[in-house]
Amino acid sequence: MKKFLMATAASTLIAGAVSAEEIKIGILLGFTGPAESLAEDMASGAEAALKEVSESGKFLDGTTISTIRGDSTCTDAAVATSVAERMITADGVSGIIGALCSGATGAILQNVAVPNGMVQFSPSATSPSLTTVEDNGLFFRASPSDARQGQIMAEILMEEGVETVAVTYTNNDYGKGLADAFEGSFTEMGGTVTINAAHEDGKADYSAEVGALASAGGDLLVVVGYLDQGGQGIIRAALDTGAFDRFHLPDAMIGETIEEAFGDEIDGTMGQVPGADNPQGEALIAIGEANGYQGLAPYAAESYDTGAVMALAMQAAGSTDPQVYKDHIMDVANAPGEKIYPGELEKALEIIASGGEVDYVGGSALELIEPGEAAGSYRVIKTEGGKQVTVGYR
Repeated sequence: MKKFLMATAASTLIAGAVSAEEIKIGILLGFTGPAESLAEDMASGAEAALKEVSESGKFLDGTTISTIRGDSTCTDAAVATSVAERMITADGVSGIIGALCSGATGAILQNVAVPNGMVQFSPSATSPSLTTVEDNGLFFRASPSDARQGQIMAEILMEEGVETVAVTYTNNDYGKGLADAFEGSFTEMGGTVTINAAHEDGKADYSAEVGALASAGGDLLVVVGYLDQGGQGIIRAALDTGAFDRFHLPDAMIGETIEEAFGDEIDGTMGQVPGADNPQGEALIAIGEANGYQGLAPYAAESYDTGAVMALAMQAAGSTDPQVYKDHIMDVANAPGEKIYPGELEKALEIIASGGEVDYVGGSALELIEPGEAAGSYRVIKTEGGKQVTVGYR
């Protein structure tokens, strides 16, 4: 797995040629940390959309776009804040795509984006607390709140006949927010949560945590963790000790890292990740192949959509000023207007330039609701033959 340590932001020109004007977009994701295996495909997805816009020659009279990558680390708010500040003050970005994790996203938003009047658009931050944060109309996200995911999790488990569960969550905004949302929905539907306990990422041994979970009991273990650190460690300890052999995995536990770590040991495990039954979204497979990434990897579609919507909002505003184009993001992402899918960004730019309207659907069937977050649909995942496969949509 490639790892990109971005202690200093790296600039990558994504236009075929530099025109008289060029703008920069910051891509600030957790390239290191507990979800690092997701970051490269996400960053490449956003860059693919911005490259498509830039190379069309139709963006703001030939303006081109370059990207600045930065590492938010997922877990270190101080680092995330520092990198975001540098993107604005030194690099002069016109927008920030990120962060990957909710805690880093909130830190950047409150400490940097809002004070500097900068648009911030996360492909993947899902904490319910981000719905109510004071953002001055500057924050958007292409994934639904975990208030919705908690309900979906509960519905899946009830339909599977699961009546009692133990829950472990990574000890941060994302983990606690989703664990609490799930417990509220599951108990309301008649289920029982035997224990709802935090775990820390980065530990070598999770036997004590798994022992407490096993003592509480349950039909299965819900692991609200990260696929590259604590969540994976919890599953391994549970399997090795025989504490649990059934699991349920939410969005941050879906990815190749889990397949590689456990194979068919966890066959039958269910889970969910944001995604829609959107046949046009399959165009991202070819786009990904052309740009060297997996177009339908977790959150890669949302990342492409984030880059696309940010650029289309600038086109609609006739400006790259965040204070101006922020008011056009909801417009280009929703009806009315001609529906726009992956690979059709040049057409969208032309429609907007001629005075028309677009309804950007993209790869994730994006629809933004107030206060600027995705309405929410999910791919239901099941591990079969060691692979996490899609078995439905909600």
